[in-house]
Amino acid sequence: MMTSTGWFYWAILSAVFAALTAIFAKIGIQGVDSDLATLIRTAIIIVVLWGFVVYTGKWSNPFELSSKTWLFLGLSGLATGASWVCYFRALKMGDASKVAPVDKLSLVLVAVFAFTFLGERPSFRDWTGIAMVAGGVLLLAFKR
Repeated sequence: MMTSTGWFYWAILSAVFAALTAIFAKIGIQGVDSDLATLIRTAIIIVVLWGFVVYTGKWSNPFELSSKTWLFLGLSGLATGASWVCYFRALKMGDASKVAPVDKLSLVLVAVFAFTFLGERPSFRDWTGIAMVAGGVLLLAFKR
């Protein structure tokens, strides 16, 4: 059973795998076009996730999903694809230790978008932490 903090452990694992993604990708894109590398990565993700969904018995008919679900999952997929293309191009040109932190500016944008579009209301303490992340990103991005 998931506890109210169960999300935190999955989020930590997400951060670990995201960090490994940057390191593995930086090594893997040497000598290959970043768009082709993104395509290869995506194909591997499709195969792995398909196997995982089938293996865990979570497969259901996707055509039974609502049109709203399809619309927003489709938009999410487009945003993910655009993000990955941009991320791999940035990794191709820059250091992983610089690209990855700037990419994490997405944390700040998620908070602003969630406030604006989802009605979420982070506390003052939350906004302070979010502002610190933004400051850290700017410090890393514009250091001399």
